[in-house]
Amino acid sequence: MNRLPIEPGRAVLSMAGRDAGRRFVALRVDETYAYVADGDLRKVETPKKKKRRHLRATPEFFPGIAEILKDGSLPSNAEIRRCLADRPLREDLKLGQE
Repeated sequence: MNRLPIEPGRAVLSMAGRDAGRRFVALRVDETYAYVADGDLRKVETPKKKKRRHLRATPEFFPGIAEILKDGSLPSNAEIRRCLADRPLREDLKLGQE
């Protein structure tokens, strides 16, 4: 199976920790960590720092969010929530399924 990259603007699924099973949007990514937010429990102003190996990239990519991040700004929490709500998580991507 081809792994999708974890990149700014992509929806990711938390695979470990107490937020396991929750979806986030990647805001910033470096070699080891991704900074993620869901606009609800994790706001864009204080994103969660997660190790990349504890995340799984999903096929959902939000070009509007990626463009805002590329310009050096932060999207609003409402935009993040709206993006995640508009596309429910596919059954085959849920926690514990490969």
